Amino acid sequence: MIAETGLAPIITAAAGLMGAVVLLAVLAGGARLTAITTVATCDDTSQPGQPEPLSAEPCGRRPAVMPIEGLAEPGHGLIAVQAALLMRGVPYSWGGGNANGPSFGIEQGAHIRGFDCSGLAEYAWAKAGARIGGHTSTQWNAGVRVHRSQIRPGDLIFFATNPARPATIHHVGIAVDATRMVHAPSTGSTVRIVTWAGVPYREHEFIGVIRPATIRTAASHTTP
Repeated sequence: MIAETGLAPIITAAAGLMGAVVLLAVLAGGARLTAITTVATCDDTSQPGQPEPLSAEPCGRRPAVMPIEGLAEPGHGLIAVQAALLMRGVPYSWGGGNANGPSFGIEQGAHIRGFDCSGLAEYAWAKAGARIGGHTSTQWNAGVRVHRSQIRPGDLIFFATNPARPATIHHVGIAVDATRMVHAPSTGSTVRIVTWAGVPYREHEFIGVIRPATIRTAASHTTP
């Protein structure tokens, strides 16, 4: 598990380094990247028993069907999560964010420059060389499904109103470790790290984990 204090090697590693260099930097800092099934002990920004509201995905984005090519190596995932962690504190913007970074969103996000959940995921993985698209439905098909016991930093964690139906996916986070993710929660919040494993409403809506491919072409946000 990457403890809160263990995030520093990821965040301070040069953004332009290749995955192998980033991996060495994290390991040098003592971070342990093996899968962990227990709940992490960290400061969760949400209030106990008070789930963060999760906004539905905005209209105006068109998912694309994409062929899977090469799956991401561990170093690519570390680059992706590092990029997301560097965005902590950026405002949530409904429909905001794309492969280039924060942007103004649509509707209630029209005057807020920031990210929504899928915009943050798109940006993070673009930094790692993957074009996963700007909508959760596209991102769900942007790689291969991996078991939660095999979660690696950077993997995409999805949540759905009905976990039996991928069409109801409404939220995505980027794995920090096996129990925590960095995500853009909802209007009025900012990009942050939260614990999801073992949290009842998260577990109830958990649908799966996707490890992206590193080379692809996909539809992006159609935001300003």
